[in-house]
Amino acid sequence: MLNIDLSGKVAVITGASGELGRVITRTLVRAGACVAIVYHGQRDRALALQAELAAARPAVRSLVAQADVADQDSIFALRDAVKKGLGPADIIVNNAVAQYQWTTVLDQPTEDYQSQFQTSVLHNVFMAKAFVPDMIARRFGRVIAINTECTMQAQPTQSAYISGKAGMDRVLRVLAKEVGQHQITVNQVAPGWMISDQYRSTGQEHQPAYEKTVPLARRGFDQDIANAVAFLASDLASFITGVYLPVCGGNVMPCI
Repeated sequence: MLNIDLSGKVAVITGASGELGRVITRTLVRAGACVAIVYHGQRDRALALQAELAAARPAVRSLVAQADVADQDSIFALRDAVKKGLGPADIIVNNAVAQYQWTTVLDQPTEDYQSQFQTSVLHNVFMAKAFVPDMIARRFGRVIAINTECTMQAQPTQSAYISGKAGMDRVLRVLAKEVGQHQITVNQVAPGWMISDQYRSTGQEHQPAYEKTVPLARRGFDQDIANAVAFLASDLASFITGVYLPVCGGNVMPCI
């Protein structure tokens, strides 16, 4: 049996206190990684997650850190805190994103486009500038970013969201080419409309109108995304880079 073993690796997860971030963080810890639990405004959730992880796996180190992913100085301060508390990062998972109301291009406030650019494109740029140099020095690294199936769908009311996500896609593809010689991989995981705690708690797991468009005829789970992240972080994916990987039951399929 093949095992995903991240023992001795340091992973930094932005948006770690959120719905998907918590599951990604738990999964990387189960694989043995030490983790930096990065939050923006949900400190209590971040601390609760840290306590949960410490109880489940006492030998795995973790730290909780606040950061604004749209601010370079904040990300550089995060880097310094991670290096001091855990050591240089081996894995970064760029998961955080700003929330806003979706509407049409004509009605979408201009600041929503600016926000999505900052938290999608610049988020990934700042994380690369902060953490990739140490990866280059050690000739190992994993950059993993969370994109979305929506980027390929380009549906009405999605313009601000997917403009940011499409921009980060291009930045990350260029980064993959620039740092590959240092044995650093750069990949994206693109979730569909996954089942997470908020849907479980409200009994809204099933969405028939959406499910009928999915070739697998169901919604996936947050754990499916975390599994893909863990795989891309592992040695099993050491020769995979520059990938936009939909994890959406085939709802979108990149074509050649």
